[in-house]
Amino acid sequence: MAVKPDWLRVKAPQWQRVGDVKETLRDLSLNTVCEEASCPNIGECFKAGTATFLIMGPACTRACPYCDIDFEKKPQALDPTEPARLAEAVRRMKLNHVVITSVNRDDLPDEGASQFVRCIQAVRTISPKTTIEVLIPDLCGNWEALEIILRSQPEVLNHNTETVPRLYRRTRPQGDYQRTLELLKISRQFAPWIYTKSGIMVGLGETDQEIRQVMRDLRAVDCDILTIGQYLQPTQKHLKVDNFIHPEQFAGWKKYGEEIGFLQVVSSPLTRSSYHAEQVRELMTRYPREKS
Repeated sequence: MAVKPDWLRVKAPQWQRVGDVKETLRDLSLNTVCEEASCPNIGECFKAGTATFLIMGPACTRACPYCDIDFEKKPQALDPTEPARLAEAVRRMKLNHVVITSVNRDDLPDEGASQFVRCIQAVRTISPKTTIEVLIPDLCGNWEALEIILRSQPEVLNHNTETVPRLYRRTRPQGDYQRTLELLKISRQFAPWIYTKSGIMVGLGETDQEIRQVMRDLRAVDCDILTIGQYLQPTQKHLKVDNFIHPEQFAGWKKYGEEIGFLQVVSSPLTRSSYHAEQVRELMTRYPREKS
């Protein structure tokens, strides 16, 4: 098994600020992907007073072997109070930018699209100046559900590619690479003013050439923003790390991504989908888009 290099070692955060965020989340009975998916940046993000909210969970209907989110529990009925509680957390935490993601809810007729909409509407009501990013599942290819989410006009629509096509069967067995590209393509066509975003994790055995091809595929569907980060094995039950990628390689991917037209590329060993997501507000100033 590969030994974790120094550049992946994270310093313990100052507890007071982390505790403030945790207290808010517990008080409002909210889940975060930071906690449920064992994100290595949880200390940094909580210290900065931010978090990525996980709705409709924590139980997931899929069992991706790289992910630490629980799939063994039975998904519960949607909580009608969740949107208001999430919006209250945004208000208390004074978030300028909020990321809302979810577990997969393949058991629901609309794959959970309506709950995303209710959360967006609740945040808009209580904190109208906060920009909203939704990190959504593939919705089982239900494009009507996708359009429901897009009509609520989040500023950013994020859907992760996760890995290269060759590794999909092993890494994301219930996912489909072409379906992911189609989702991002339809999003840009239906709502061209919404910024689209995707993420890739590396260290599972992919090659540099394969990563660059995925980057080209994402640009072919006009994806605006890309994140690339190192996969870390959450537990011994999950997929093993094949190799640890050197920071120089991440810098190379960032440079290449900018060269082929991404508006923003966040690429480093500790990068995750919503890592420094608030930077999109600066991007929106540089590359403004008017809603139609």
